[in-house]
Amino acid sequence: MYGPSMDEERIPSALERSSKAQSRWRRLPPLNSLRAFEASARHGSFTRAAGELFVTPAAVSHQVKALEDFLGMTLFRRERNGLQLTDSGRAYLPGVREAFERLVEAMDELAAVGQHGVLTVSVAPSFAAKWLVPRLDGFQQANPEIDVRISASMGLTDFSVGDVDLAIRYGAGIYTDLESELLIRDTVYPVCSPSLLNCENALTGPQMLRDHTLLHDDSPDGDDTCPTWAMWVKAAGLTGIDAHRGPRFNQASLVLEAAILGRGVALAKSTLADADIESGRLVKPFDLSLPVRFAYYMVHPKAKALMPKVRLFKEWLMTQVPPAE
Repeated sequence: MYGPSMDEERIPSALERSSKAQSRWRRLPPLNSLRAFEASARHGSFTRAAGELFVTPAAVSHQVKALEDFLGMTLFRRERNGLQLTDSGRAYLPGVREAFERLVEAMDELAAVGQHGVLTVSVAPSFAAKWLVPRLDGFQQANPEIDVRISASMGLTDFSVGDVDLAIRYGAGIYTDLESELLIRDTVYPVCSPSLLNCENALTGPQMLRDHTLLHDDSPDGDDTCPTWAMWVKAAGLTGIDAHRGPRFNQASLVLEAAILGRGVALAKSTLADADIESGRLVKPFDLSLPVRFAYYMVHPKAKALMPKVRLFKEWLMTQVPPAE
């Protein structure tokens, strides 16, 4: 006769499979009792086993007795010259030792995951493009066993889903149930293409801004915590300049690219503009800088701090920022 078809055959539900697995786990004795048994069998003594496990001999004896009660059989003969395994104890011991060896192997494999493999970093797109990615080759050369993956996003990271290990976020550093550590603070200052210093209506002084286009950062991290053109103009003591005119961009990197192309003067964060200034693509026409209340923070769940790859990346990040004054 033919067996049942797929339509006829009953497939256990997820709940039934879970219940079956739980019933199997309930058959397992307590881990401490197994440790006490294995150590006592290896040393042939409750006293020496207690020294290894940092408990009292009475506690070891109690754990072994609890295991014997759980199994319903005697594992040791208590003799004057020490402990002797019974037939049941000799039959049970190899499986217990193999189980502990497998646990050690599993811990080694877990540690390897933390030292090697993929490290996923969530970061704002402009910070990734202008600050992190240009420096990243240094980390990869020093740590070739770690494959860094950049997830560029303005959204807050939900560490309970997905595979993000670390986020770099612009904010006040207060993140519920997460560890955060200051990475770098910012200032803002005007920047422009070098060509604007040698053109008609050249930027020979701040008052000349009235003859140039002002570029505005409307990205989510360019909110009211970050100085605007209106604030900078006021701090500079300037008059007769409409600080609200000019094109607006929803990414800070786009503001800088427009400035590099000579489309106007941008009010830029130092973190994002410094590399372009060092390369000569941008210049600072004036000295006045304003501080930013928010900063960039390294953020991750507490458990991630135990992973060597996260620790190594954080340590490397800190080598990339100037020392605090």
